[in-house]
Amino acid sequence: NDPRVTGQTALGPLPQNWELRYHNGRPFFIDHKNRKTQWEDPRLTVMPYSRDYKAKYDTFRQWMKAPDNLPNKIDIRVKRSQILEDSFRAITAVKKPDFLKTRLWIEFDQESGLDYGGLAREWFYLLSHEIFNPYYGLFEYSANDNYTLQINPNSGLCNENHLAYFKFAGRVAGMAVFHGKLLDAFFIAPFYKMMLGKPITLEDMEAVDTEYYNSLKYIMENDPDDLDLLFSVDEETLGKVNQIELKPNGSEIAVTEENKKEYIDLVIKWRFASRIKSQMDKFLEGFRELVPLERLRIFDEREIELLMCGMGEIDVHDWRRNTNYKNGYNDQHLVIQWFWQVVYALEKESRLRLLQFVTGTSRVPMNGFSELYGSNGPQRFTIERWGKSEQLPRAHTCFNRIDLPEYKSYQDLHDKLIMAIECTQGYEGVD
Repeated sequence: NDPRVTGQTALGPLPQNWELRYHNGRPFFIDHKNRKTQWEDPRLTVMPYSRDYKAKYDTFRQWMKAPDNLPNKIDIRVKRSQILEDSFRAITAVKKPDFLKTRLWIEFDQESGLDYGGLAREWFYLLSHEIFNPYYGLFEYSANDNYTLQINPNSGLCNENHLAYFKFAGRVAGMAVFHGKLLDAFFIAPFYKMMLGKPITLEDMEAVDTEYYNSLKYIMENDPDDLDLLFSVDEETLGKVNQIELKPNGSEIAVTEENKKEYIDLVIKWRFASRIKSQMDKFLEGFRELVPLERLRIFDEREIELLMCGMGEIDVHDWRRNTNYKNGYNDQHLVIQWFWQVVYALEKESRLRLLQFVTGTSRVPMNGFSELYGSNGPQRFTIERWGKSEQLPRAHTCFNRIDLPEYKSYQDLHDKLIMAIECTQGYEGVD
């Protein structure tokens, strides 16, 4: 038996006038009535996204209205060669932030062209690429990869005027969201959580800094009395190690079985919030001049990433080509055939949710899935056979791995996968 044929026929017969064929081992479908071919299985309807991000987005856009009595447009002239400096001067010079809500008229120096939206879109893209470039020291890559960003706690050492630049970055991000433009930057999940005022958890640590996560996880699961830990952490700056107290007199308070939960919470707060508080406060100060933060709370942190950074196209064929399988699964296994059929059938939004669920971000590296990074360097997307068919899939974001039970039918796999990616909050499916 050809497992590919079995995988297809498990969905039932094809509709009338349709035929299944293969090209280089990949199934495609011929619609003889309308004389066309397609990769998608006609038995799979496009799955609607029940969280309905689009409805939220449409509501949000209705809220983003410019006040009356504003100028018709605001002129922003920059040189491409110094887009960061020119834009910083132009945006920070605007004393009434509401003026940034009017029509943006972008001019690149010594270039002719009328801005009917395209130049503004290009300006946001190019400017955000510069603002969030780790080269300038305001932001840095997370410990686990080289494409998700976090605030650099030592940004003041790179730029003495760094807080003004963080407010500027917040203004630009707010302008992009207000005007429906996109930024060329993807941030760690805790960054979006801080924008929403949501607590950061130990699970958020795994996708950002696996080594730190494993240490805290060990403390959580074992008695720390023998570790001689104190309520303080060591932070190295320019080769000098400084002791940071996590609470008053923390350097004199031992971590015990009774207080270890408080210790872990304080370490997470320090790692993600306390040491970058001044920078984040300035970023949010600039952002809220354009977009009230309470308006963002219609979204969750994963949707904030989509709102700010967009829904890039995902090449599912490239995704599949660069996927590894473990514990008995392979590309031709019936359950894996069903899995990819579900992925092909999902709307773009839901595909991004799936990618976020497994890798922690909707961002695909510039050169595709072959360059996906995990906690130990390059790490391909991986599907491992695990668990019982009654369980939901679970994800390990630091390894870009999804544990997928061997479900009995396509529909069961579809339903449980959708449930898993929609219920990542308060559900043990992500670690």
